[in-house]
Amino acid sequence: MKREPVTLNVLDRAIGWFDPVAAARRVVARKALAAAGGGYNAARRDRASMATASTFGGSPESDVITDLPALRAASREAERNHPVGTAAIGTTVSHSVGSGLSCNPAINATFLRLTEQQQKAWQQDVAMRFGHWASSKDCDLGRRQTFYEIQDLVLRTVCCSGDTLVVTPMVERRGQVGRHLALQTIEADRISNPNNTGNTATLTEGVECAPDTGEAVAFHVCSRHPGDFTTGGVRTWERIAARGESSGRLNALHVYRMLRPDLRRGVPILGPVLEPLRQLSRFAQAELDAAVNSSLFALFAEMDSKAFDETFTEESKGQLVERAAKWSGEIESGQVMNLLPGEKVTSPTPGRPNPAFDPFFRSCVQQIGMAIGMPSEVLLMSYTSSYSAARAALLMAWRMFMGWREFLRVNFCQPVYDLWLSEEVAAGRIAAPGFFADHVVRAAWSGAHWVGDGPGSIDPEKEVNAAKERVALGISTLQAESQAFDGVDWEVKHAQTVREATARRDAELSVPGAAPPTPEPAKPDPAADKRAQEQHQAALELAAQQVESLKNPPAPPNVTVHMGAVTVQPAQHAVHLDVKTPDVKVDNHVDVKPAEVSVGETKVDAHIHNPAPTVVVENAPAPAVVDMRIVSMPARETTSRIERDTVTERITRSVQVEKDQE
Repeated sequence: MKREPVTLNVLDRAIGWFDPVAAARRVVARKALAAAGGGYNAARRDRASMATASTFGGSPESDVITDLPALRAASREAERNHPVGTAAIGTTVSHSVGSGLSCNPAINATFLRLTEQQQKAWQQDVAMRFGHWASSKDCDLGRRQTFYEIQDLVLRTVCCSGDTLVVTPMVERRGQVGRHLALQTIEADRISNPNNTGNTATLTEGVECAPDTGEAVAFHVCSRHPGDFTTGGVRTWERIAARGESSGRLNALHVYRMLRPDLRRGVPILGPVLEPLRQLSRFAQAELDAAVNSSLFALFAEMDSKAFDETFTEESKGQLVERAAKWSGEIESGQVMNLLPGEKVTSPTPGRPNPAFDPFFRSCVQQIGMAIGMPSEVLLMSYTSSYSAARAALLMAWRMFMGWREFLRVNFCQPVYDLWLSEEVAAGRIAAPGFFADHVVRAAWSGAHWVGDGPGSIDPEKEVNAAKERVALGISTLQAESQAFDGVDWEVKHAQTVREATARRDAELSVPGAAPPTPEPAKPDPAADKRAQEQHQAALELAAQQVESLKNPPAPPNVTVHMGAVTVQPAQHAVHLDVKTPDVKVDNHVDVKPAEVSVGETKVDAHIHNPAPTVVVENAPAPAVVDMRIVSMPARETTSRIERDTVTERITRSVQVEKDQE
């Protein structure tokens, strides 16, 4: 058994010098205390790898809130100066928001008892009104952005700073009738405690919460950014109530992703990777500088010490030495540098560009991508692997983008739409009966689908065929496929397609996707028509004759089948019994020897032929039912039952039996 080594600290050694017995008891007690713990190595402190790990289980405020100012500053610096950090934030926002999430009203017409026409008309009117508000910069309090640009700003701020506050005041604009909703996005740093006081049980970094439920009831916003030193004036704080006191209206939206219960502020997505991200940026810059320096060509002129003493005066010598001392070491390509007497240039082989740089850099980026949930191929925008690997990377990244899109919809887009619709209904510009009477009715009127840009395609042909199959199987619709492709409503495309098709037909051009033209009818041919009529009349007469013959079918001569059993003794020869009717086909093969065949109590002749003999049954009336019990071997028995149609008019063939010609 391997003995675990004993680690002695400085105090153990000191005690062991004076009292070895006491030192030994200390070691035994320490080992017993370690053994009394759990079985996880990560909880042990006697291991070197875990000696510096933090074991303090702090609250969200102690673990997160205290680090937020430093995390925000470092995250913004990484977004500004580190290419990988810029790509992480930019790719997440550009793919999640893109050109903006558009609102498609989708009310519950069944619950509201509206007809399909009423539903369609209401949704079109509301979509037009909201689209006008969202596309105008009047939706921004400072009139700087549209609603779709604000979506980009909100998500970018959440990713980079951890959270943001969107205030929703009602303002009056010049040239507009009444008050309208406007949005104001506030930087996370401005949300702080008044006069920078410490956090309390109900106030954390500017977020005031109810003591009993923990709900955010107010936000304290500073008049200026804490890092703004360009403008003067005294900083003041404004308390913004989260909801209206009587109406319950949302006055502010605190947008952030909660990582822990009771966490009242958000964390930047680059928080866990800021240290490796900074180190990677320094490494890349150092490799770039080394590669640039190794590519430069410079000449160095070494001065002889004797000539230096004889040529220059003391004043000139001092100037040369002073100039050489100020040289920063920067080299320009093609430059000639004068060295002082005794100086030499030693240039080690740089080995740049470093061939191991790219694999190592990609490995580091892969770890950073793992932490933020983005595949390295997407983060680097480099798809050099196989088609399957590239497609898998895009699918995984798209799941992350759709998660952020859903986060933005739930926490920002839909609440803003609810506020806008409430104000429009209250002002009488939109009719929605029962909107303020019941929150369930309000939810039925406020339903909407938020659609963004599509993911694009790697193999358009395969994906179009897959969309066709989904629609054909009924597991998807044209509306769903259209919105997933580029976010545009199917009805909009359909209306445009109809207009384009009409214009192309008016210009006598072919319409893509239209059915092939109907061929022109052939010119009448009297002779061909007469021949066709004669052939048709002959077919009718032949059919009448066949029907008449079926009414009185001739009985098969000398071919009858009795009720009963057909028994054949076992033998080595093959006997084939073939009975055919319109509905039943029987083909039985057994091995028998020549023997007589009995039908009921009547014995009939059986003719055995090789290699394919046939059992012939004569003098049996038709129609009839035959039960055949054929014993092929002593241990094997086969029984078949053949029923023949007893309706004479429906018989198309009689029982076919090879008839004895005798």
